[in-house]
Formats: sequence, structure tokens, C-alpha cells
Amino acid sequence: MATLVMQSMGCDVAALNTVHFSNHTGYQQFKGTRATAEEIRNLYEGLCMNNLTDFDVMLSGYAPSAAAVEAVGSIGIDLQRKSADRSGSFFWVLDPVMGDQGRLYVNDDVVPAYKNIIQHADLILPNQFEAEVLSGIQITSLETLAKAITVIHETYKVPHVIITSVQLSKLLPSPENPSPNSTQNLLTIIGSTTLSTGKPRLFRVDVPAIDCFFSGTGDMFAALTVARLREAVFADSDKNLRNTKSWVSADDVKPTDLPLAKATERVLASMHNVLERTIEARDAELVATAAAAAAGAEGNEEELKKKEHLRRTKAAEIRLVRNVRFLREPTVEFKAKEWEGEY
Repeated sequence: MATLVMQSMGCDVAALNTVHFSNHTGYQQFKGTRATAEEIRNLYEGLCMNNLTDFDVMLSGYAPSAAAVEAVGSIGIDLQRKSADRSGSFFWVLDPVMGDQGRLYVNDDVVPAYKNIIQHADLILPNQFEAEVLSGIQITSLETLAKAITVIHETYKVPHVIITSVQLSKLLPSPENPSPNSTQNLLTIIGSTTLSTGKPRLFRVDVPAIDCFFSGTGDMFAALTVARLREAVFADSDKNLRNTKSWVSADDVKPTDLPLAKATERVLASMHNVLERTIEARDAELVATAAAAAAGAEGNEEELKKKEHLRRTKAAEIRLVRNVRFLREPTVEFKAKEWEGEY
């Protein structure tokens, strides 16, 4: 997912896969292997041997063990050093993949491993649960959400943060959000770039929630962010920004004018365009396969549930290739708004 998205956006990509699976894990069964830390390091050493490390951006995602996280971290740090040696601009986007929906799906020792390397990243992309793990704050309101981002900035000194999905309807009422259920059909993406003081500049983008579980949207978001953020930085009126450490805008830039906010608008537009068409294709496929599924409805209740899960999961595969034009030229409907409330 991430490789195809970045290539479709015009990026030359060296993909170092941390897993080799038959299919994504949303099917709840798969075959394949996870890369060891040694294998990850060996592949990077091969790139180094051939002088193939003049990268502008690094995107790191799922790592299957604490040792693998450490290996990925050492690669990021080495690329930062190499970029500094050649007076280049290098930006590290780190997706701290640890869990979701209130639970970890990695070993416990992966958490401290991520906490050790996040301080070296330029932008991190945790979901709500991962933001809670990193900040130590349970997000139950807009106020605690803002506090969690503030703590992440302060603790890890990471310049940019996007919390990739928050369903405000699941937050508790608060003075600034007295009726959270009124937003039950929206997903909110919260972003921030620090001021020179280290304090956050918060913005939010609200998008309609689509009632379907998709696998791969996190990688899609991260990959689009790589392309769109660099694009926004290089198009910024401040021509020195592209050479500024971590691409942090001057303090007089409003949250909604930040390159991170502009990039997020276009990222979410592409995703919404693609996922809307995926839902249409999913519904058509479910109708087309319904008769065959009914005719083959043999077995006990557990087997029938499994067959139906596999049918629905396959139907919900993201239709990326046939809708690649929406990656490049999305229809932007959802605009960034400044944060309202204390932080």
C-alpha cells in the first residue's frame, strides 16, 4: 500500500519490507514471515555498500519486534547523519504502530523501544490509542486530547504530530464539546507543529466517517503525507523552509496555514475519494457474490461465520489502482480549522 501510493505520487521508493505475508491481517489468517532485526540491518547495509542512501524522506511503519524497532531507529539516525554530512534536507515520518481500539497488538517491549526512537523523528502519526500510550493520558475529551499532544511534543521533542483518527462521539462531554454525540458521523484528525517555545499549534480536520472496516488506511495516510507534506513545504512562500530543520514554520504562521495542515487536507481528500469508490465497489461485489455464498452455506455456525467474514473482507479491499487519479488530483472538501479551547 505505502509503496504504490508513494510511487503513484512521483516518489522513487526503496522499500524495505518488515513482513512478507500472503495477505493483510484483516482476514484473521495469513501465512508468511516477519523480518528479523538482522535482516533489516543487512538490507540497509546493502544500500550503503552501493551508495544508495541519498534519501530525502524516510517513512517507517510496522516493526515486528523491539529489536526490529531499534534496527529501524538506527537506520533513521544514520540517514539523518548522512544528510547532514552532505548539507541535504532529510525528513523522517514515523508511524508508531503498536495497537488500536484500546489494545496492543505488539509485544510489551515494543512500546519502550518506540519511546526511545521517537525523539529522533520529525513527524509521528499515532492513532488515538497510540497517542494515549505515548503520552500517558487517557483521551476522553477535547481538552485531554490537546493535553496529550502537548505532552508528546514536550516529552519527545518531536516537531510535528498528527493523531490520525479520533471519533469525537466516543469522547465524554466537556465545556467545549457538550454534546459529543452530535459528531457521531465524523472522524477528526488532529495535527500540530510546534512553536519555537515547543508549544503546539493545533488544527483539526473533520471528515465523514465511512461505515466499513478497511485494512491499509494507516499506510495510505502515511504515504500520502510523505508526498503532500514535502510538496507543501517546497511550495511555501518561505523559501528557506525547505532547508529549515524539521521543516518547522516561523512562529507567525497560523495553524491552518502550516504546510502540515495544507498537506493533511489533500491527504484526507484523496483518501475519502478512494474509499467512497471502494464502498461502491464493495457493495456491488457483495450483491454479486450473495447467491453463490448462500448456495455454499454448508457447515457449522463457526465455519459459516468465517466464510462470511472472508467474503466481506475481500469485498472491502481498497480499490487503489483503479482510482489512482484521486491520489494525484483529489477533490478537496474538508478544510483545516483552528483549535478551539485551551491547550
